Amino acid sequence: MQFQQLQYFVAVAETRHFTRAADLVHVAQPSLSQQIKALERELGADLFLRARGNITLTDAGEALLPLARRILADADTARHEVQELAQLRSGRVRLGATPSLCTGLLPDVLRAFHDRYPGIRLLIEEGGSHDLVRELARGALDLALVVLPLPTPSPALTTVEVLREDLVVVSSPEAPPPGRGRRTVAVADLEGERLVMFRHGYDLRELTVAACRAEGFEPDFAVEGGEMDAVLGFVRAGLGVAVVPRMVATRSGRGLRVTPLARPGLHRTIALAHRSDVAPPRAARELQRMLLER
Repeated sequence: MQFQQLQYFVAVAETRHFTRAADLVHVAQPSLSQQIKALERELGADLFLRARGNITLTDAGEALLPLARRILADADTARHEVQELAQLRSGRVRLGATPSLCTGLLPDVLRAFHDRYPGIRLLIEEGGSHDLVRELARGALDLALVVLPLPTPSPALTTVEVLREDLVVVSSPEAPPPGRGRRTVAVADLEGERLVMFRHGYDLRELTVAACRAEGFEPDFAVEGGEMDAVLGFVRAGLGVAVVPRMVATRSGRGLRVTPLARPGLHRTIALAHRSDVAPPRAARELQRMLLER
């Protein structure tokens, strides 16, 4: 099995077309087809069902695809690692983070990293912890900032706690304050409040809903389904209140009333994750160090 054959196989699997796949990998279509057939002979199984104008994966092809993608991603990471110069004058870091961390934690850290290593490209992917864990596992990310506990714990990932962050309640200054204007508000005080709620799969949504149910009530949603910027905008417009990380409220609090949660409050634990079987590239390790020492 040759590395080039896996490249050709993934290209056909993603385009569902031999000619377009050949264009994608810059090779003549007959050569690509010959290499795919050679791979199938070596594996002893057809990888594609070839019908006129319709290319689909066989069961063997479906089984090979995630493995081939991971092999190609690992090879790409290795190539970039080797190509990095000794003083980190070039290279890249592929970092995943939840949208709230992109808003609250990352800007200052990434600015400091960029000032120190201006030749390193920073590739940021926003997503929920579940999606980021999947991207880490298939080799598409070097590091990811995720919320613990992970939705699907995996021994293939190593996690290191970065911080434990308080959550606060944000509301519009023009609306009646939550908790009858007290300096702090309890989770129980959110009963009867209209909440602006994040989309399904968002860590903050699950944490907030679970806290309300633990107090014996179902939260009342004024609007739901947004990402962080949308939720803050809806709160500013007076549609309801929201529970957000303190760092986000501090950084994006203009036009918002911020009310701490009464003890014991709500918290979330942020961790930095990477694959256990592959050391992150040197540039990623340097960013990891800066995140842990922040």
